[in-house]
Amino acid sequence: MVPQNGTQAWLDQVSEDPIEPNQRIIDPHHHLWRRPENDYLVHDLWQDTGAGHQVKMTVFVECGAEYLTHGPEEARSLGETAFVAQQAEFSRGDPMQATIAGIVGKIDLRLPSQTLKQLFEQHRTAGQGLFRGVRHAGAHALYPETLTIPGRAPKDLYENPDYRRGIQELGRHNLTFDTWHYHYQNQDFIGLAQACPETVMILDHFGTPLGVGPCKQKELFPQWKADVAELARCKNIVAKLGGLAMVINGWGWDERDKPASSDEIVAAHGDYYRHTIDCFGPDRCMFESNFPVDKRSIGYNPLYNALKKIAGDFSSEVKDQLFYGTAAKVYGLAAL
Repeated sequence: MVPQNGTQAWLDQVSEDPIEPNQRIIDPHHHLWRRPENDYLVHDLWQDTGAGHQVKMTVFVECGAEYLTHGPEEARSLGETAFVAQQAEFSRGDPMQATIAGIVGKIDLRLPSQTLKQLFEQHRTAGQGLFRGVRHAGAHALYPETLTIPGRAPKDLYENPDYRRGIQELGRHNLTFDTWHYHYQNQDFIGLAQACPETVMILDHFGTPLGVGPCKQKELFPQWKADVAELARCKNIVAKLGGLAMVINGWGWDERDKPASSDEIVAAHGDYYRHTIDCFGPDRCMFESNFPVDKRSIGYNPLYNALKKIAGDFSSEVKDQLFYGTAAKVYGLAAL
């Protein structure tokens, strides 16, 4: 019997020993949640990060988990930050495992400035010193019926003056701004970055070049390349390199009898990684897992083997920047 797609038994069909196992790693993008028959908590994270690669620290990024069920709507995401802080405290109990060292939470950045300032402090308190920034994503799905996780942001969010003011407030409070959107929003994001030059803005998942519905990767790749080159001219943007194995990227690995191997990831995704690194430079790029979302296509060890193969011709200093240094600097993890 063929294992069910996405299960651990399905992932275990592609077993790879870690290459370059001594390379230190910060995984700057993963999620945690409690869901019926689909929990992803510290022990589940450790099953991935502890399988051979030297993952020292991680950064949690908001995913709508464990919100408060009472109180003002704008403050309910404090439940997620507090939940992750508890998971992080537990993660510090095993020195042989990765430590959750940073939290990127969710706040509606269109709120009045005084409300934002109060929420920043409340999230810092709830995060027990780990709160590093906010992701209020701009993803707006033009074809939601084709997407497993359709972005529900307003179409013009990046142009909203209140939203822009909120992002500027993040910079004034030494907090980062994470976002994800689709490839057709890259030009709008450039305008946003230019309007908020003092805030560190982290682009997740390459701007999500879609490969489902009417979108085909090969057809949109030239425009995506041009957009990335233009994005890189905004010196306040940092690129997270990963998330290309999401179902919505359209590679179809989630529908196969076996998940992708590292060599298949390199063949399919290598040009995206190399182009972005060429444009941004390693000091503004960081490798990410986007787990467990990308787990529907590939296992953790094969994924990080693929990243190491993509970076294979780089110097040891550049590799360390991509796997560790950029994330440590951007999220303020160097002293941990």
